Amino acid sequence: MAKGFPGGRPHVHNFNFQDRVDKIKAAKSPFPLPVSPEKWPAFWKHGEWNELRARIVGNPPMITTWIKDVKFMEFKDTEKRHQSRGGIALQVHGGGDFTKQFVRYRKVRVKVLD
Repeated sequence: MAKGFPGGRPHVHNFNFQDRVDKIKAAKSPFPLPVSPEKWPAFWKHGEWNELRARIVGNPPMITTWIKDVKFMEFKDTEKRHQSRGGIALQVHGGGDFTKQFVRYRKVRVKVLD
């Protein structure tokens, strides 16, 4: 098993932020972007609470993510990159220079799946 997260893998996404968080561009991905870049500003409420959900099953994991109950990504990894037990961390990756902005989390819940 590889230690850490070698080379930032997996790096799978179906959109990139542009010069502002209310502007996105579709990225090449095995999972199509469910919200068009034109509709993104109405969908993503910048400065308000947006619900995100992730389901990670197995190791190597099947990773599914939703934003506001819209499935954004489904990805089956091919490698066991982490131990099967351990801590959970929350972080955000942005595009461009969003260093003067911040992200807040609330009502974080974790459920162990059978």
